[in-house]
Amino acid sequence: MNTTSNRLDLHAGLKEFPREIFDMADTLEILDISGNQFTALPDDFDRLHKLRVLFCSDNPFTELTEVLGRCKSLSMVGFRNNRIAKVSPQSLPTNLRWLILTGNLIEELPAELGRRPLLQKLMVAGNRLKSLPAEMAACKNLELLRIAANQFKELPAWLLEMPRLSWLSYSGNPFCAEHEAWALVDAPVALVPWDRLTLKHKLGEGASGVIYQGSVRDDGDVADVAVKLFKGELTSDGLPYSEMAACMRAGAHPNLITVQGKVDGHPERQAGLVMSLVGSHYRNLAGPPSLESCTRDVYASEIRLSLNEALRIALDMASVAEQLHANGIMHGDFYAHNILVDDAGHALLGDFGAACFVSDIDLEQSRGLERIEVRAFGCLLEELLERVGNAPESELQETSIQEYVVQEIPIQNEIVILRDRCLTSDVKQRPSFQEIVCLLKQQVAAQ
Repeated sequence: MNTTSNRLDLHAGLKEFPREIFDMADTLEILDISGNQFTALPDDFDRLHKLRVLFCSDNPFTELTEVLGRCKSLSMVGFRNNRIAKVSPQSLPTNLRWLILTGNLIEELPAELGRRPLLQKLMVAGNRLKSLPAEMAACKNLELLRIAANQFKELPAWLLEMPRLSWLSYSGNPFCAEHEAWALVDAPVALVPWDRLTLKHKLGEGASGVIYQGSVRDDGDVADVAVKLFKGELTSDGLPYSEMAACMRAGAHPNLITVQGKVDGHPERQAGLVMSLVGSHYRNLAGPPSLESCTRDVYASEIRLSLNEALRIALDMASVAEQLHANGIMHGDFYAHNILVDDAGHALLGDFGAACFVSDIDLEQSRGLERIEVRAFGCLLEELLERVGNAPESELQETSIQEYVVQEIPIQNEIVILRDRCLTSDVKQRPSFQEIVCLLKQQVAAQ
């Protein structure tokens, strides 16, 4: 058990909720009781009147208990990998901002979700959903949605009109199965025999797989590579095989990690990709969102960029996004924490765990999906502009970005206008990535 005055982490395989937790009712704000054997919460759970965040992952709950709806301060609820089949309308807190129900047995979500105006983040991948409540179109603050690995036969059309939706994942559903299967079989990627690969040390591990530094032998030559072996398990974003299909279909680009081939003949039939090895001098541009920021990345406080660096990173990423959408792919997780940069300002976009295939027939839908990703790009551009120059953090907080730009760096005026166009709630007024690339090239050339 790990406890502070406002947080308690309790992972002990318990079957009964410890009543002693109520002794912290006047201070407890974050409670993590994942990894236990709870099937219900006590009827007086709402005595924890200051509780803001509740994690109950990896428990055998079969329904989202209604007492949660009486928790006045509760805004984040996480019940990943339970056995939940029922979500009662009464179980949804009034101030709900972030709901995680990944990896359950849910066939239907309540219309009451549409009456949660603060909802920003909904993660329901790996369930049995065939649709979303039409009432959710009223969730104007919804920014991140994960509906991958469900039973959708079509994408809800109203999603394309959501004014703040920026990060969407829907892979692994019946309506996109054909595109994914085609990419896995027919994408122009070489097969790399397992017996030509040598794995060395582990470079990292994510939800979808493990990445190793390795080498590949080819006609007597040996080259260093990275090898990602997929776990084959559901992640919060979707299925690893969907990620693999998107990586193979993405194509070559100077700001993508190159896929050299698909692992062939693994002794345990494990799927894998052989990729270019990224140098250790690359670092993540930012960290992932926090409990407080919800949908926005967290940057190190000391990060400052020159205008040229910010523009080049923005251009690199817009160029990547333009190619992905031209190849029928939406990244779905277009975030700074998935961007690697080096000291020279060269940027690489990674992590295709939320990537989805876009229809090459329904042009209206594909354009609508591009506009969703354009808003994600707008968030990135906004964050880059916030870190331009040497102004202290306090000054940046006291002065709007546009005022700061006008006063200190006039050339950014066009960039600020571009940022605002990408972020506009009038979805159909957002520019295409092709237009964004053109505008950014002009600004970079003007430096």
